[in-house]
Amino acid sequence: MHLPAKKSLGQNFLKSKKAIAAMIGVSEIVPQDTVIEIGPGKGAITGPLLETGANILAFELDQRMIEFLEEKFTSEINKGKLKLHHQDIIEADIKNITNGKLYKVVANIPYYITNLILRRFLSSNHQPSMMALLVQKEVAERVVARDGKESILSLSVKLYGTPQGVMKVGRQYFSPIPRVDSAILAITNINRNNIPNSEFERMYFEVIKTAFAQKRKQAIKNLQSLAPKERWEAIFHELGIETNVRAEDISFGQWLQIIDKYIN
Repeated sequence: MHLPAKKSLGQNFLKSKKAIAAMIGVSEIVPQDTVIEIGPGKGAITGPLLETGANILAFELDQRMIEFLEEKFTSEINKGKLKLHHQDIIEADIKNITNGKLYKVVANIPYYITNLILRRFLSSNHQPSMMALLVQKEVAERVVARDGKESILSLSVKLYGTPQGVMKVGRQYFSPIPRVDSAILAITNINRNNIPNSEFERMYFEVIKTAFAQKRKQAIKNLQSLAPKERWEAIFHELGIETNVRAEDISFGQWLQIIDKYIN
């Protein structure tokens, strides 16, 4: 059956068995795991996921793909190993759908909702234990701060888990071929241990976004819109951080300390 990709849904079907094996391998999936797959398309990842013995909850917006998957995986659906949800994952009640169980996320996601997906799952009160996602290569590099420079994105992810670049996946391994290369991004050890309370979480993002408001400026100059310069200088001095540093050169651990000092 010929099912062309829908540009409106950001569909790019993965063809690399090596990449699929790497995503499943880094996820350390065992039988009876619950795995959420986003945008299964024609089931290139779904099939190998089912072979692990895990229970798969697949979210697909394209009705054509739902019908295709229902036919392709009739046996697994009848056995209750695969459940198809014709629903937007962003709006889904994950805790209810997973029955409150621990779960993992494995997905080749549309590029345009990468940030939404990360925020939706990482900041959730019912977080996955880990995520393995195919994302734009540049996004993966930014999340893991490959160049040693932090960003709002890398610091947002690190608040909740440990990001790791697994492997590059060239654009030629997708159909249709996208304009950019991809990479497998794994986020492990997902938890809320760095967040003592909701006020800390709220302030963390407010401070980070303010510090990066004008990237070329020193962090303290940007942060003056939140509190007087002298207060920030005192905090930086106490923590042994240079006062002329840019936000991108302050480590995740240092940001946690800065926010702790700021709100206490």
